[in-house]
Amino acid sequence: MSYIKFDNVNYWYEARQPFKGQALKNVSFEIKKGAFVCLAGHTGSGKSTLLQHFNGLKKPMQGQVTLPGGTLDAKSRKNAKEIKNIRQKVGLVFQFPEYQLFEETVLKDVMFGPRNYRVPFDEAENKARKALALVGLGEELFERSPFELSGGQMRRVAIAGILAMDPEVLVLDEPTAGLDPRGQQEILELLEQLKQQGKTIVMATHNMDVVAQYADQVLVLEKGHLMLDDHPAEAFKGVDKLRGVGIDLPTAAKVFKEVYPVAEDLPLTLDDFVSKVKRYRNGN
Repeated sequence: MSYIKFDNVNYWYEARQPFKGQALKNVSFEIKKGAFVCLAGHTGSGKSTLLQHFNGLKKPMQGQVTLPGGTLDAKSRKNAKEIKNIRQKVGLVFQFPEYQLFEETVLKDVMFGPRNYRVPFDEAENKARKALALVGLGEELFERSPFELSGGQMRRVAIAGILAMDPEVLVLDEPTAGLDPRGQQEILELLEQLKQQGKTIVMATHNMDVVAQYADQVLVLEKGHLMLDDHPAEAFKGVDKLRGVGIDLPTAAKVFKEVYPVAEDLPLTLDDFVSKVKRYRNGN
């Protein structure tokens, strides 16, 4: 049985209105436990809608989603207990952390999830402190309002709020957007660390360098259709197809392609780039 499976999932906005729009169109894929999955596609391709199906914020209008904790389909609106169980196992971090933060202090905000699942106060506080330490936020911020923090710190608080629930799956919508290079790298290293601990990571990103370096699997959406589901090394072989939907190559592959236009085996990371350049110069 699949760990995560989307089976012919369809979703419409304003479904009963004359101007309804279809956000997801017969989307099917599977994700293995412990994978790092990147979801790509230009604005309006359906990425955020798809991510919200991972924990029941949206439910398929047709088709089925199999997740740790339960199954979502058109009838799931009536099964609040199953959705609650799914949300305990699958945590979703929004693109804009201010949508997720609401308590008067950082510590209280991160404690909210465990307390909502009736975890005793002391245990919930301990979970919150551990989660905040994991995302690199010190105790000097615990009593601050989350809305007094920088954008990067707010994002860390939002991630900590999900980690305090100890989910099996962490789903993130553009978690590095708007961060400086150092902040981006710290978030990505945290996600890689969580993957090494056995968690499954699913994240939307526009950054193909991130896809190349971290992803085990890349999903590409175009106008609600899943046009690609593959390992990055295979996915980036379809250069023209990807560019046709507004997705470029990783930096290493793009530069290598300019220097060696006929090359097909493109490097995806800097280390791979250096290795392949040496081989080409040596005539191998």
